[in-house]
Amino acid sequence: MTVITDKFGRPMKDLRISVIDRCNFRCRYCMPKEIFGRDFVFMPKEQLLSFEEIEHIAKLFVDLGIKKIRLTGGEPLLRRDLPVLIEKLVRIEGVEDIGLTTNGSLLFNMAQKLKDAGLKRVNVSLDALDNTLFKSINDSGVGPEKILKGIEKAKEVGLEVKVNMVVKKGMNDEEIVPMAMYFKEQGIALRYIEFMDVGQSNGWNFNKVVTKKEIFQELSKHFEMEAVDPAYVGEVAKRYRYIGTNTEVGFITSVSNSFCSSCTRARIAADGKMYNCLFAENGFDFRQSLRSKKTDEEIKKEIMSIWSNRTDRYSDERTEESAKHKKKIEMSYIGG
Repeated sequence: MTVITDKFGRPMKDLRISVIDRCNFRCRYCMPKEIFGRDFVFMPKEQLLSFEEIEHIAKLFVDLGIKKIRLTGGEPLLRRDLPVLIEKLVRIEGVEDIGLTTNGSLLFNMAQKLKDAGLKRVNVSLDALDNTLFKSINDSGVGPEKILKGIEKAKEVGLEVKVNMVVKKGMNDEEIVPMAMYFKEQGIALRYIEFMDVGQSNGWNFNKVVTKKEIFQELSKHFEMEAVDPAYVGEVAKRYRYIGTNTEVGFITSVSNSFCSSCTRARIAADGKMYNCLFAENGFDFRQSLRSKKTDEEIKKEIMSIWSNRTDRYSDERTEESAKHKKKIEMSYIGG
């Protein structure tokens, strides 16, 4: 198989597919109510890729070297009959791994169905254990207990679970150690994500970032940790293990130590647009290609052309000024 590389020699190995742009949370750093209120217009059903179209485009990407697929949103579990899509994707020859990122609010009732469909792994977003604080962050009246029950159920049915925590200074940095203590006890990997300037609506600036170095220093007051070698080339998380255990803690350092040089991710938004970067401004419309009379070979040539001309390295180039003025698509549209 020919390996497709971009202008910086980065291969295309991972595909993130957003299945829906809606979410039932209104997290202040992602979909604040002031912008995503009751009158906000989400995509109508006909604009979303159908399961058959998602399967079709996924097969073409796999033919071009994709090994891993992750389903995102919005909140992907809001997409009706999602296990049916997972069953379709699992059957694609060449796919080595399928994961799902979720806020966990619907996970308790969905976990068994997801497992039965062939899903192996789930990443659950949880930014605090304190009930009042977590409700204020998600701004939807949902407490952490519901998410924790979903996580417990996912483990019970045999799904591998990791927890993602976005850390924002002044919002939830006091929860760094309590989260670590809880999930270490549970034997669940926790990953701290530096607050990023995704989209136009989260009020990002450098002063609100808690860096990996700062988080690590705080954790080191309570735990002994040792570095873990990357599991594969291009792995995003900087991983550590609590000494004497098999439980890991990781850091996503998009701001303080960017990983653009090894990024192998292509992204398909819920309406079928391909993006080369989480911070991209413009996408390439594959819904139109799928719904026209273009052949698979023609579509694959389009994908190859887009990736081979890729020069995105936003996190390497980010400054306070560029973050303020660059127009970026919203996280809820493209997925994390």
